[in-house]
Amino acid sequence: MDKKLIKKLTAEPGVKHRVSDFSTVPLSHIDKDKMKRSINKGVSELQSLQNVLYAQNRYSVLIIFQALDAAGKDGTIRHVMSGVNPQGCEVTSFKQPSTEELDHDYLWRISRKLPNRGHIGIFNRSHYEDVLVTRVHPEILLYNQLPGFYKTAQADRKFWVKRYRQINDFERYLTENGTLIIKFFLNVSRPEQLKRFQERLDDPTKNWKFSESDIKEGTFRDEYMKAYSDILSNTSTVHAPWYVIPADDKWYMRYIVCRIIGMHLKKLKLHYPELTPEKRAGLEKAKEMLDGMK
Repeated sequence: MDKKLIKKLTAEPGVKHRVSDFSTVPLSHIDKDKMKRSINKGVSELQSLQNVLYAQNRYSVLIIFQALDAAGKDGTIRHVMSGVNPQGCEVTSFKQPSTEELDHDYLWRISRKLPNRGHIGIFNRSHYEDVLVTRVHPEILLYNQLPGFYKTAQADRKFWVKRYRQINDFERYLTENGTLIIKFFLNVSRPEQLKRFQERLDDPTKNWKFSESDIKEGTFRDEYMKAYSDILSNTSTVHAPWYVIPADDKWYMRYIVCRIIGMHLKKLKLHYPELTPEKRAGLEKAKEMLDGMK
């Protein structure tokens, strides 16, 4: 993939970022049919790479999607991962924490859903909700059973910096133990987001996607953009960088996401397990037995 394009999409580690510094529209013009053909090719490549990933059983892959409502997370996951074997891939959507989850640290429910070796795990929202929604609505901290948050939920800057550090430590631990982490923030503009909300209201086949909370949370867009800017600035690291994907054009978004995932999987240098002499001898014996049965 073009290095210049990757650089434009990457939140450079150790640099202060603002979401507004990144584009919401395609960075180059690509014919829609060409993008669709590229996605189909990419899906086929992902299928082949997943087969080797599963057979080698050394690495796991965690793909994280974060975005505002109506940015296109579901559609992107559906199109890009359409060819992978369901036996080796699991999608997890993190909703409001349950009572059991609130009785544990905020990374507990995340750890439980991490992919096994040889598997791909996709998080539709993730542990970043705990430095995002709780940042915009700090009163949520009162329900998290945290020491120090008994009557007030006024978390200071040090609290959030500590959480960023915890997340970075968590992700570094995962990568050092064989988990490839790919993080996407789907960057949709306000006009395009409102347009998609309107489509959900007008199209009977999309009514089920609409929630009144989407509109309510939309009034906090500026606060969410600030929280996302801090996330990009504090948690984009060398081992797990953030990719900020223009999301106003759905096909371009899917095209870029597909290419980035393929790029990272190829870097793993996956290969099928090498057979031991004993195993090869067993295969030869099995072939002889099969020939004798014909």
